Amino acid sequence: MATDKFYKERQMMVQYQIRARGVKDEKVLSAMEKVPRHLFVSESLRDSAYSDSPLPAGEGQTISQPYMVAMMTEMLELKGHERVLEIGTGSGYQAAVLSVLASEVYTVERIEPLALKAERLLKDLGYLNVHVHVGDGTLGLPEYAPFDAIIVTAASPKVQETYVKQLKLNGRLVIPVGERYTQVISLTKKTPSGIVTSTSTPCVFVPLIGKNGWSEEDAN
Repeated sequence: MATDKFYKERQMMVQYQIRARGVKDEKVLSAMEKVPRHLFVSESLRDSAYSDSPLPAGEGQTISQPYMVAMMTEMLELKGHERVLEIGTGSGYQAAVLSVLASEVYTVERIEPLALKAERLLKDLGYLNVHVHVGDGTLGLPEYAPFDAIIVTAASPKVQETYVKQLKLNGRLVIPVGERYTQVISLTKKTPSGIVTSTSTPCVFVPLIGKNGWSEEDAN
């Protein structure tokens, strides 16, 4: 059966692409094993759904490499009670993974057709604690703030102060930061004694477009 095939592929993905690279949070590993990534890509790409690479998600956007999804999610240190903001809904895959790990997920997508497609799919698959919004993700979602964690799945020129302001005390922001074609993953913690930021893995994400990000012209 195809479902058996994909389950085995997910197990192998987790074992060889994610666990082997150092992701240790068993809840994250379990979520990656459960969420059917093949349903978040087009039918023509389903046989490649569990490959060690990003894939097209339509409208010039991508579904991130599984390892990158797992690694960034682990950095949020989710325990299950959190309200999480995701910037860049895309296919909805990252939101689905977060849905398994958090209490409520708010996700923002600037491209309406992508947002509507992801919203339908997430509902159909039973990820009912995900709330999809269409808008400029660089502004966050101030009307729903503060959040326990914020994850950005597009590359920003800098750590956005807007997001830091929308974090709860002891909240965590994970965001790719850098130039247009080269970034690093940045982790910002909002601690009682101030803002603490560190960087880790090099990466390449699609640009974060909007008022506080890249312009359409600069992104092309």
